[in-house]
Amino acid sequence: MPICAYVHFHPIQPMKLPRPTLVVALISVLATHAIAAIGVISPADAKKLIENPDAKKRPIVLDTRGGYKDYFRGHLPTAHHINFDTLRGTDAGVPVQYLPDDITRTLLTRAGADANRLHLVYATGAELPNDEILSTTMVVYVLEKFGVKDIKIVDGGFAEWKKQGFEPARDYFGNPAGTLPKKGNPGLKANVDDVQKLIGKPGNVLVDARPLNEFQGDDDVWLRKGHIPGAISFHWARLMEKDNTHKFKPLDEVKAELEKAGITKDKNIIAYCGTSREGSLLFFYLKHVAGYPNVRLYEGAWKEYVWLKDKSLPAETGGEAAGK
Repeated sequence: MPICAYVHFHPIQPMKLPRPTLVVALISVLATHAIAAIGVISPADAKKLIENPDAKKRPIVLDTRGGYKDYFRGHLPTAHHINFDTLRGTDAGVPVQYLPDDITRTLLTRAGADANRLHLVYATGAELPNDEILSTTMVVYVLEKFGVKDIKIVDGGFAEWKKQGFEPARDYFGNPAGTLPKKGNPGLKANVDDVQKLIGKPGNVLVDARPLNEFQGDDDVWLRKGHIPGAISFHWARLMEKDNTHKFKPLDEVKAELEKAGITKDKNIIAYCGTSREGSLLFFYLKHVAGYPNVRLYEGAWKEYVWLKDKSLPAETGGEAAGK
């Protein structure tokens, strides 16, 4: 997993310090100037942060599971429940579209999202068809889009937390209201026009993160069948451990598979899926685990694409999984 840290030192006059004092001073500077990042954290490291004796230094913990009863049954200590689907709704007839920015900002700050704090985000995990991780990557994507820069997904989620012998909490927890910057990162998202401009152009890849059968058009879900012409199929679960779909495979295990599929760092990549959840996981892995510099998410996804322009946008059926 790529880790980037930058420390800037201003020129100073040499000081005569004993060597141990100099080492301690340097460590202090490095710790103070550590740059926030988005990535993955182990349950053990998450636990240490949550249990910090100084409450002001503890992270914001967000439980993104859609089932509120799951939260009642148990959750990470100090976890605030934010059902991922509260961030979406029907717009112009199209279901589960992202809400307007002003509403989303209110919902995020109400949940405690704060640009100056570390956020630990999780759901639960098991074998497929469990896909709770998608609720987490979707919320992480929205947080990043609204300017939050310090976010970690708890690897393995609530299932791994319990597997490692850590006690769940049952008490409710509500964060105080947070603060978000006025301008976030709108460049993370792509719209249908961006997608159409990208198709067929050298150096660009459109990746469909849905299961292969949906890509091929063999499903009972979608208004129209198939996929956006020119897209390749790379199911999100190929990036996750089979026994726990909330646990990320190390990059060295999937790097060759990604490259064989044509998903490489030198490309401009747009990820999409059915409603943007599966695409958000692909977005997260490529950008924050694999370190790809140019990745966007088509937020409208297939459910929007099939409805636009009187259902006239082109679609294809068939095809095979890329990189296999």
